[in-house]
Amino acid sequence: MSTRSQHQAVPLSVLLKRELANEKIERPEIVHGQASHSKKGEDYTLVKADCQRNVGDGVTMYSIFALFDGHNGSAAALYAKEHLLSNILDAVPSDLNRDEWVNALPRALVAGFVKTDKEFQEKAQTSGTTVTFVIIEGWIVTVASVGDSRCILESAEGDIYYLSADHRLECNEEERVRITESGGEVGRLNTGGGAEIGPLRCWPGGLCLSRSIGDVDVGEYIVPVPHVKQVKLSSGGGRLIISSDGVWDALSAEAALDCCRGMSPDASAAQIVKEAVQFKGLRDDTTCIVVDILPPEKPPAPLPPPRKPGKCVFKGIFRKRSSESSSQLDQDFIEPDIVEELYEAGSAFLSQRLDTKYPLCNMFRLFMCAVCQVELKPGEGISIHAGSSTPRKLRPWDGPFLCSTCQEKKEAMEGKRPSGVRHNSDSD
Repeated sequence: MSTRSQHQAVPLSVLLKRELANEKIERPEIVHGQASHSKKGEDYTLVKADCQRNVGDGVTMYSIFALFDGHNGSAAALYAKEHLLSNILDAVPSDLNRDEWVNALPRALVAGFVKTDKEFQEKAQTSGTTVTFVIIEGWIVTVASVGDSRCILESAEGDIYYLSADHRLECNEEERVRITESGGEVGRLNTGGGAEIGPLRCWPGGLCLSRSIGDVDVGEYIVPVPHVKQVKLSSGGGRLIISSDGVWDALSAEAALDCCRGMSPDASAAQIVKEAVQFKGLRDDTTCIVVDILPPEKPPAPLPPPRKPGKCVFKGIFRKRSSESSSQLDQDFIEPDIVEELYEAGSAFLSQRLDTKYPLCNMFRLFMCAVCQVELKPGEGISIHAGSSTPRKLRPWDGPFLCSTCQEKKEAMEGKRPSGVRHNSDSD
């Protein structure tokens, strides 16, 4: 690692090295690829591998990978692709250091998802979309998800982690209970004569999912509040597979990983899509993003598949650092060879998801709505704790606060008022 320079004009490369030295961390290399086989044209992806953020007198890098699987049209997926990232970043307070920024992401992701849903529903378009949104900052991976697209991780140690939640009503009992308690109905399609067919759906609307962005015609108890999971990888890195249900309806996580052993991310994404389509046919849009998070100074060229498949076979993707370059670093900055879970929350209630342990002066912009970031006059905001039936140490007038329209949406999602369609008549 480089020593501190005393020059007045410090090159960007030196600033980046200085930040890394202070944090005792080496940044991984991010290599990605994607592939898609389209049937309806309702899948969209967002890939920004080299995003920059100012930190004091330096710059830090992060990457964005997102998949939007639309249904009942592509409008919601396209809108989320174009607006979700900016809505998330708007919800992160400025002037945070790296650790604070990473810790603020789960809360900002919730606010960004809800704001995007609120904005899209005002357009009076009835499509919806699942979202799997991945932010990689250094060795920390944060995943927010609604719907049934998924993100899996295979670590360098060969373990598989599910970083997203499945919000299909068929397999999520907790979500079925939440919807019925909020005023919706859950059941199968009735063909007459008492016969019921197909997967469990939410009525009205007949959606198989309990969470999405859009779907104004189904009711606001189909919520946009994402499941969020944040993990820190070991210094060996790992591989992410982010895919729509067209892949996961055909392949297990193990099968998806096994079919592309030793391949580059581009080739892996194409192979996974090919395997899924061959297994089940092109019955839905089938999209895959593969992201390799590699130890630094390692070329991304693929290695041949290992001879003996097994739990730790994924280690073959990563090339070991030479002993000459790594010995001193390994002594100074040794890390455990495990994936560490930093955060996970899946509640659909904003009073739980927008709460925070950060000091008021840092995290709460008290005169800003915690969801849509609109400015509030003193006394105008409504606490997210207002009307809570659960005893809390916090008082109802404690922040964070919502504007009146975001408070209405919160109440609708929690079944505290009848869910209905309210949108502008002059929408696009």
